Amino acid sequence: MDEVRLTYVSTCATASRESAESLAGTAAPARTWLLIEQTGPWGAHALTDSHLDPDVGRALEAAAEGTGVRVALIRRPGRHADCHGTSRRRMFLAHTAPGCSWIRTTTVTDPRAALDLDFTALGAGEHRGLWEPYIGEPLVLVCTNGKRDRCCALLGRPLAAELAAGGSEVWEVTHIGGHRFSPTLFVLPYGYAYGRASAPLVKEAVEAARDGRITSDHCRGRSAWDRPGQAADLAVRGLIGEDRADALDVVRTDPMWPEPKPANSRTPSATVVGASPAWVVTVAHSDGRTWQVTVEQRADGAAAPASCGAPLGPPARMAVVSVAAANGMLHGTPQAAASR
Repeated sequence: MDEVRLTYVSTCATASRESAESLAGTAAPARTWLLIEQTGPWGAHALTDSHLDPDVGRALEAAAEGTGVRVALIRRPGRHADCHGTSRRRMFLAHTAPGCSWIRTTTVTDPRAALDLDFTALGAGEHRGLWEPYIGEPLVLVCTNGKRDRCCALLGRPLAAELAAGGSEVWEVTHIGGHRFSPTLFVLPYGYAYGRASAPLVKEAVEAARDGRITSDHCRGRSAWDRPGQAADLAVRGLIGEDRADALDVVRTDPMWPEPKPANSRTPSATVVGASPAWVVTVAHSDGRTWQVTVEQRADGAAAPASCGAPLGPPARMAVVSVAAANGMLHGTPQAAASR
């Protein structure tokens, strides 16, 4: 028991949880996911450190760069024999943007087939009839790559196994960022990520996704947007009580630049809007309403490691400073949303 307790206390996930680090605005940005089944062990950089041909992995990374497509490996929960003889493997493509979320799937004998994809079109949400439409239950992807961070294995694999035993359509996935929020996962087709998850929470998220909704509890954000957009989306949802997945869209994100400060100003530079990265994010509702959300990146939280073995430091976080409707201020109480 003492050994188990020591392992638990020493993890980055424990440090993050105990410091009450916010989850919002921490999801890995990806408008489109390409998920390739690869059995056997995964290394820290799984695309080039697994039984997938490393030349194929490097080529996939190069093809996806700058397109909005994120490539990851998946496998079914359970024991993973160190074998090379996988004859057929599943592949999924999933686009997560509001109003045009979809999942396509196929089975291939050679993962090199993925190199023929039009990554630019897929990143823009155009599947052009590729493969077959996926019509099953919402997909749950749980990060379990212990070679990337041990929290993902210690906390992610038991959760994936429990969900699989309960009948969820669950896969293990190589890396979705935010090790310290383990167990962490995302749910397709909408692409909302969750951290510090439990089986009951995931079941709730799946039931919501089945009905075209999301649950905001333990939500990290929607992968379709960058982290300021994720934080803004969740802030507006919390303000108006909106849970329909496609009701809100982030239509633009504009950086804010530091304003010149008078030479005789006594205001500390850290308090000047724009001294740290900041954005004005425009969020639109399907009913025509819009909001402008001011988001600042701050690093004023309790020191914690970004991953197991990393040095202590205050994690960068997204702070929602204000939410203003088109006709005036609705909310001006700062909210915090963490970011890697």
